[in-house]
Amino acid sequence: MGEVFAGRYELVDPIGHGGVGAVWRAWDHRRHRYVAAKVLRQSDAHSLLRFVREQALRIDHPHVLAPASWAADDDQVLFTMDLVAGGSLAHVIGDYGPLPLRFACTLLDQLLSGLAAVHAEGVVHRDIKPANILLEATGTGRPHLRLSDFGISMRKGEPRLTETDYVVGTPGYFAPEQMLGAEPDFTADLFAVGLVALYLLEGAKPDAKTLIERFAEQGTPSAPQGVPEPLWQVLATLLQPDPQARFRTATGARKALASAAEMLPEPGPDDELVEIFDQLGPLPTGFGPDGPLAPPPRGDITAADQGRGPGSETGSFRLPPPLQRPPQAPQQQPPRPATPPTPLPLPLPAPAPAPLPVPAPGAAYGREPTHDPGPAYGSGPAYGSGPTYTPRASDQFEHVYAPGAAPHLPVPRASAPLAPVTTQHRPGPPAKVAVPMLLVALVCLTVGVWALTRL
Repeated sequence: MGEVFAGRYELVDPIGHGGVGAVWRAWDHRRHRYVAAKVLRQSDAHSLLRFVREQALRIDHPHVLAPASWAADDDQVLFTMDLVAGGSLAHVIGDYGPLPLRFACTLLDQLLSGLAAVHAEGVVHRDIKPANILLEATGTGRPHLRLSDFGISMRKGEPRLTETDYVVGTPGYFAPEQMLGAEPDFTADLFAVGLVALYLLEGAKPDAKTLIERFAEQGTPSAPQGVPEPLWQVLATLLQPDPQARFRTATGARKALASAAEMLPEPGPDDELVEIFDQLGPLPTGFGPDGPLAPPPRGDITAADQGRGPGSETGSFRLPPPLQRPPQAPQQQPPRPATPPTPLPLPLPAPAPAPLPVPAPGAAYGREPTHDPGPAYGSGPAYGSGPTYTPRASDQFEHVYAPGAAPHLPVPRASAPLAPVTTQHRPGPPAKVAVPMLLVALVCLTVGVWALTRL
């Protein structure tokens, strides 16, 4: 597995490099697709400012490959673009040499279309060359070109990041005025398009210095071998050393190219078909068409996989996958013999104490009341009479409830007769002691009343 950059982009394998950064194939974990990620290798202020300019460019055009998003992780930054698999124009020329006229005109038309969209945003590319012009892997179908790499592009009117005597770009694709330190302009990009057109038709990098000298000495020179005159007139206008003599806009050059392409001969049956192959190659181990594959079993993880990946030492790293334990089958418990459920005994209420009899007023303890009190509790004999009763353990109390009535007190099934209650009177003090104490108390009371009246 590769390094996960900023928690989103997993770097897969390098697919190119430039002056300030390397281009990687990366997996976008948020959008679930492969993208091209340009990782900045330098972190100085000059390079960061160019990076900010490039990643800020947002041009939505089918023939422009502009940055789509960006991310930062510790001391590294990157921005992403669509992944283009067909390689660059340099790959096509390396495989086929000079291209058929109509095929080359189709590519030039798409290049001018994308460049017109860039110029409409006020941006000068400043680095148009075959290596920065990419192709989709369309096979033998209609080619699809994408203009890329806006690392040194700038908007007209923005301050330059280089001194006036310092030229930024690729040698061999400079316009003459760039060599003299002129301000970047759209016509300089059109001059580079003319050099790219000669590269497609001749199959080799043109000698820009010699070409400029020929124009300066002869005016417009004769057409190169194999290039029809109408098409050459369009290319010659793009290649004029004087920027005022060139096409002023990419749209104007595109219209002139369309008129010249109509006069080209039809392709013959013996003409070779140009096929745009997939130049990226197979994905490395651990990645598939739908992204990273599942991590290997725990026993196959190497020590390098369990630590952090290459690159940033404090930001991006991968945690080891969780331990995968094989599922365990549920344990079968032996069946228990079926036994009928044992009914639980109902709880017995606590026995309530038997109420004491209330004697009638005026009746002495131990004697029968003068009125008839009615039958005693239950149906037993009156207190103090009848046979004695010995309680049994089986005696229980019942609660009798009448429908719609309040519950009654518990009624005992059988109760033992209670013995009569007798009260013993405590005798008072003798008279010879009580009389003197009463007299002393009377004297004290009299003295107290007299003292109160004297206040």
